[in-house]
Parts: sequence; structure tokens; C-alpha cells
Amino acid sequence: MMNKYFEYRKHKTNFRTEVIAGVTTFLTMAYIMFLNPFILSGEFAGTEKGFFDFGGVYTATIVATAIACFIMAFAGKTWPVGLAPGMGINAFVAFGVVGGMGYTPAEALAAVLLSGILFLLISLTPIRAWIINSIPKSLKFGIGAGIGLFLAIIGLEIMGVVADHPVTLVTLGNIKSPIVLLGCLAFVTMIVLEKLNAGFWSRANIIIGILFFSLLAWLPMWDWTGATIEGGSSLAKFNGILSAPPSMSYLFDAVEGFSTGKVFTASGLTVIFTLFFIDFFDTAGTLTSVANVAGKVDSKGRVKDIDKAMLSDSVGTVAGALMGTTTVTSYVESGAGVKAGGRTGMTSLVIGILFLMCLFFAPLATSLPKEIDGAALLYVAVLFVRNITDIEWDDIAESAPAIVAMIAMPLTYSISNGIALAFVSYALIKIFTGKFSKTSPAIWVIAILSVVSFIVA
Repeated sequence: MMNKYFEYRKHKTNFRTEVIAGVTTFLTMAYIMFLNPFILSGEFAGTEKGFFDFGGVYTATIVATAIACFIMAFAGKTWPVGLAPGMGINAFVAFGVVGGMGYTPAEALAAVLLSGILFLLISLTPIRAWIINSIPKSLKFGIGAGIGLFLAIIGLEIMGVVADHPVTLVTLGNIKSPIVLLGCLAFVTMIVLEKLNAGFWSRANIIIGILFFSLLAWLPMWDWTGATIEGGSSLAKFNGILSAPPSMSYLFDAVEGFSTGKVFTASGLTVIFTLFFIDFFDTAGTLTSVANVAGKVDSKGRVKDIDKAMLSDSVGTVAGALMGTTTVTSYVESGAGVKAGGRTGMTSLVIGILFLMCLFFAPLATSLPKEIDGAALLYVAVLFVRNITDIEWDDIAESAPAIVAMIAMPLTYSISNGIALAFVSYALIKIFTGKFSKTSPAIWVIAILSVVSFIVA
């Protein structure tokens, strides 16, 4: 049945290869089941501080990931792509929207839901291609790198490597702390494992780094005499491995979030636009990257069946918001599965099934030291930033707005501010260099909306 549906022979693959590809991609993106609830809970701050509930997000992350992968498997059946809540977007929602703007989780999820619906509607129209082709390459890469730097400063802060300072704003943290050192070693290990290109160990480098150094943190501490410190206390508390899945605390709360009307204010529209922008271009970039590896790009540079994949991605975002988690998007880590031979939606189906099998590991997720989670976040930040090389550095009119985005996001602690300032500066540069008529109308629309958002904020 699966053979007939996914047409293995047509795509020069088979069931075994697709399963291996699915397992491969799962290992590269499994970290999200730990990092997403960690970030949305506000470093375990808990609901009393306005952040999301860790357990509720853990279950929602896995269920939403599985649903999105199943949608991609059967609706976009020629795409061997894994989907899950996107990194960067979750940090924006947690620290920018909930923590910074005072939105409740329900209100934030309402914004996510609307951005997903907008993505869905645009995916059904020719506007999709127009938007993709309108945004300059340097801006796209600059915004991506800015998100990476935003994640980096959050990760370094969580690790304890960076601390706040009343005069200099930031300073070096307590790097002599054993748990901080473990976090630093976890980060280095993730990098080394990838660099070694050692098959399984490289593909699962993030999850290996998280689990190995967490294990060290759970072990009793000993001094040089052989006696346990503080009666054998460890650097982190181990809460167990298996339990019943936590209830999805925010199931359909996105609908309830509309009742306050906050998402329909100027700030709400800014949030919706930011979520849409990040998801739309992240998805387009990811799918194009995967398509190149999978041989889905024709002689004219067009990506085959990208409309089906983007439609599946947008539906995944809508489903994820209703489950109680932030924007679900296609993962660039899917390229690992494609390199392993994945060519059909069967790969996505396997990814979804494997995530569902992890529903019962919530105690393990809560046991992970925040410093180790921070190390994983810093590693992901590196992946975002390394595309900086694709910016048109020889043209200062193109590179300067990209740099503005990169600097503004971490320093204003806001992805939306970085995007807005980048587009405004880009538009102004084009006006004063006589390139007004040669600039896409999409740039002017976004720049004007950005200015309005600053005025009414």
C-alpha cells in the first residue's frame, strides 16, 4: 500500500531507505522536544510569571510535530521533510511577545494561528512567488543571521556565560561554576561531533551533547579525598525518564486568545506579520535547500511541487497553534535525511511516528540542566549565523541593512524590531541613491508598515 502511494520505484527509493532517512532526520532535530518547552516556559519560570507551562508545551510540541509531519507525508508526498516548532520564532514569542509585550500564552497563540492562516491563504495564490522574489537576498540572510545572534545571546545567558551588568549592560558570567563549564563543554562537543563527520554521532550531535553532559550533571559530586560533596548532591536534579504525557495545557487556547482583542491592535498586527515573515521565508529557504539536494530543481531553477510543501507547512502551523505551541515550520535538518536517500513523504511519516514515541519522556526533559539546554541553543544559533557569507558584502547598500538587522535583534531583544529597522533603512537607502523605481513595491509596503508600528507602539 505504502509502496503504491509513495511510488518508491518512480523516485528511485524503497521502504528501507525511507525509514533510514526518517530516523536520520529525526536524530538531527530531536532536540526540539527539549528546547521548545524549555524556551517557551521562560527558563522554567513557570506560569506564575506569565510564561508557558513546560509540560503542556512538551506534549503540544510532540503532537504538533507529528501532525505536521503526517500532513507533509500525505499532502506533500514527494517531500521528505521534517517539521516542528521553529527555533527563533519560539524565542521571539517567549521573550518578545509574552515576556516583553505582556501577552498571555493564549493571546500569543492566537497571533500564531492568524499568521498560519495568512501563510495558508498566500500559499494558495500567486502572491507566494511574488513575495519570495521581492525580498533581496542580503536582507533574507541578514535577518536569518540576526535571529541566530538573538538566539546566541539568549543561549549564552542561559548557560551562565553572559550576565547582566548595571553599567555595561552585559558582562562575563561565572565561568568557574562546574555546571557552566559543563555547558561550555557540551557546546564544544556538539561542534566537534559535527566536524568529525562520524555518521550517527555527527547526525545526533545535539541530542548526544545534551544527554551525555546532563548525565554528568546528575552524578554525585566528589572531592579529591573521595568523599561526596554535600552528601553526594549533584549539579542537577534527575526527575526520572518515563511518565504519562502531561496534558496539553493550551489545547485550542488560540481561539480563546481572540476574546481580548489584543491580536487586532497595532502591536498584535506587528507580531502576526513578524511570525508570518519568519515562517514564510524560513520555509521557502529550507524547501529550496532540500530540493537542491533531492534533485527537485528543474533546468530553469524552479522547485517542483513547492506549492504542496508550503501548503502543508502552513497547515502544520495552524494545527500547532491549536495544539498549544508556536509556529511549526520545515526543518533544514531534513537535508540529512535526503542525503541518506529519502525521496518521499514516507520519510516524513517515519519522523512523525518517532516523535510520537517520545511522548512519555517528559520527566527526562524537565531533568535537563538549563546550562546544557543553553549550549544546544547556542549551537543552533551558530547554524543560523553561518549563512552570513551569502550577504552581498561588496555592495554596501545591500549589506548595511542586513547588518542593521543582525545588530538590532540581539541588542533590542526583539526580532520584529530588527526586521523593521532593516526594511526601513533599506528603503531609505534606495530613495537617496535614486533606486526608488527599481525597488519592489513589497519593500515599500513592509517599510511603511514598520514605520507605522514604531509610531503606534
